[in-house]
Amino acid sequence: MTDERSSAVDSVLVALADPTRRQLLELLAAQGEATATTLAERLPVSRQAVVKHLTVLDAAGLVSGGRVGREVRYAVRPAALDTTARWMSALAADWDQRLAAIKRVAEAAEAAEEADR
Repeated sequence: MTDERSSAVDSVLVALADPTRRQLLELLAAQGEATATTLAERLPVSRQAVVKHLTVLDAAGLVSGGRVGREVRYAVRPAALDTTARWMSALAADWDQRLAAIKRVAEAAEAAEEADR
């Protein structure tokens, strides 16, 4: 993995480590677009806290904010999440191959042991 992609994945994982940020992403995914005020009404945190969380999500590339008149409306940007999901899938596939190799070795050892009896 390139340093740039690794850094992007790291940012996404750090951003997603917080349950409030995950909840914000879920709300934005369901609503499509929302202001910090609207999101704060649905969460047990202040509007200022929501803005701070949105800043972290924005820095990770998970959301973007755009002005509409006096409001800033936020929306989900799925590209960073897709990159992270692909990395996780590749990692899972690697572990699946390793576990399959361990299983083959264990089964071969068991078969050899039975043949010796």
